[in-house]
Amino acid sequence: MKLKVIIGSIIIVAFVVFGAVSFMNSNVEYTDFAKAEKLGKKVQVKGAWLRDKESQFDAKTGQFIFYMKDDNNKQVRVVLEGGKPNNFEIATSIVAKGRYKDGAFYASEVLTKCPSKYEGDASAVKKTL
Repeated sequence: MKLKVIIGSIIIVAFVVFGAVSFMNSNVEYTDFAKAEKLGKKVQVKGAWLRDKESQFDAKTGQFIFYMKDDNNKQVRVVLEGGKPNNFEIATSIVAKGRYKDGAFYASEVLTKCPSKYEGDASAVKKTL
């Protein structure tokens, strides 16, 4: 009977440790490019695509390369593993998840925030009231 209790306890402890480690790895903090450079770990950076700078898809490496500025106006080259995200051209802001290394931000994922079709002109609402 004692052997079953010990094995059961070990299995429960292993699952708790695995769950905690998984949670810590999935917990990615928001920051800016300056702090991302110092941390050297996976982070999320919110900012805007610099439309006037070069952006391209490199078919050899399978990477989409563009420039982005964060909320502190720091401009950085972003290298995304994969193709250009949907609605990238109409995005009002973007969030890049990845690591800063070798003078660029290497993103594993880019999320786009597009303008809502439900947002309207506030002055039109005021006139009806």
